[in-house]
Amino acid sequence: MSDDARPVVEVTGATVRFLAETALDGVDFRMFPGEVHSLMGENGAGKSTLIKGLTGALRLDAGDIVLDGEPVHFGSPADAQRAGIRTVYQEIDLLPNLSVAENILLGREPRRWGAIDWKAMRREAAAVLGELGLDVDPASTLSSHSLAIQQLIAIARAISADVKVLVLDEPTSSLDLDEVAELFRVIRELKERGVAILFVSHFLDQVYEICDRVTVLRGGKLVGEYLTRELLRIDLVQKMLGRSADELVVRPRSEPVESGEEAMLDVRGLGRGRLEGVDLVLAEGEVLGLAGLLGSGRTEVARLLTGIDRPDDGTIALDGVVISPRNPRRAIGYGLTYSSENRRTEGIIGELTVRENITLALQAQRGIFRRMRHSRQKELAASWIEALGIRPSSTEQLAGTLSGGNQQKVLLARLLALAPRILVLDEPTRGIDIGAKVEVQRLVGELADNGMSVVFISAELEEVLRVSSRITLLRDGRAVATLQSDALTVDSLLAMIAQPDDGE
Repeated sequence: MSDDARPVVEVTGATVRFLAETALDGVDFRMFPGEVHSLMGENGAGKSTLIKGLTGALRLDAGDIVLDGEPVHFGSPADAQRAGIRTVYQEIDLLPNLSVAENILLGREPRRWGAIDWKAMRREAAAVLGELGLDVDPASTLSSHSLAIQQLIAIARAISADVKVLVLDEPTSSLDLDEVAELFRVIRELKERGVAILFVSHFLDQVYEICDRVTVLRGGKLVGEYLTRELLRIDLVQKMLGRSADELVVRPRSEPVESGEEAMLDVRGLGRGRLEGVDLVLAEGEVLGLAGLLGSGRTEVARLLTGIDRPDDGTIALDGVVISPRNPRRAIGYGLTYSSENRRTEGIIGELTVRENITLALQAQRGIFRRMRHSRQKELAASWIEALGIRPSSTEQLAGTLSGGNQQKVLLARLLALAPRILVLDEPTRGIDIGAKVEVQRLVGELADNGMSVVFISAELEEVLRVSSRITLLRDGRAVATLQSDALTVDSLLAMIAQPDDGE
């Protein structure tokens, strides 16, 4: 993109009001041909409102949109699509029972003598797939492909028409590293073709890897537009949150911890399946990070520690005494609690209220014959809502209607109500906005300061470094090293994690 390039799309003075609330307040936004642009901000910053206005899902109360130098007015998403602005959503809106070709050309099927020309449709779909370098049979059923391939097919559908601006809404939220790499290859291919791509993601490392430019919103207002390469990550977070750098630093305990009498938890030779010989040491009031690539064994270790799975080998000692957490109930009895990486299916129960979600584990521990009074549940829930800064309308709000960050805090409240000694957190900040991430990270630090021990797992290496005092590196089901976090950087940690076995 040259310095004198004209924006392919430019929004000026975008304003949206909902009754007395101003969701978007005079925001300017632009995208250039052949660039990847990120829109950043906390939940409620106005990102979704701006995207809806840009893609025709919402009418602006004030402001203008100019596309290719011409003013446009979108009354619906269909209007925006016809103009060349298309969106691929996080929840893929394709039809899994139809073929790949049918999904790509749905509503635009080539016809002959009034009937669908199936050969022509498969041929056209194959051409679009070929443009993206995708080796996919257009006649195959969509459901036969992985989520990552379906995501790429959704992009193929979007570009099968004349696309000028492509909006990708959290496209990597359910992808592993290899799948993300393939998606980024396709994004770079589209960039070379001159498509302007709006990449919406909570993953800062991905934003810095793929995006050329970033626009920051806060409280419905424009903070600024920046070249990604010129903006430090800490400065980006500071601009998003409106807080000083000092307020964003999590200062973990830094004293070295060795195996011995001072270790609260001492794990030796833990193994199950491809996980083998894992040693861990955790002291009271320490945050121990587990870092490794997808499939390295991070979640497997968490599940063994908390009784969800049983180990084939090894010992787990608590305060010098070998324990056997054969199931989650027994693990809780030892003071070991687990927050799953899959918040939606193994954590929050959206159909229950905030009160019911917070008191759920405590009630299960008490048993069905010792029902907790409703007034006591409400009192307990209210105390945790205040302590963790959860923001529901009331204790009776359905948990499924909360933001991702508030849902994560409800899960933490549920576990903390059990008064655990050791908290095992598996991807506690996945899929939540940066402000909520910082709040959860600071909460983990405060829990450790108050004597709770935490095992912290995250795919975001910068986050592991920020939160943990020590980090155990996992590779291919084995713990290969444990190091002080202040001796590591993201690059050095990544290099050690990705090192091949023959380099050890």
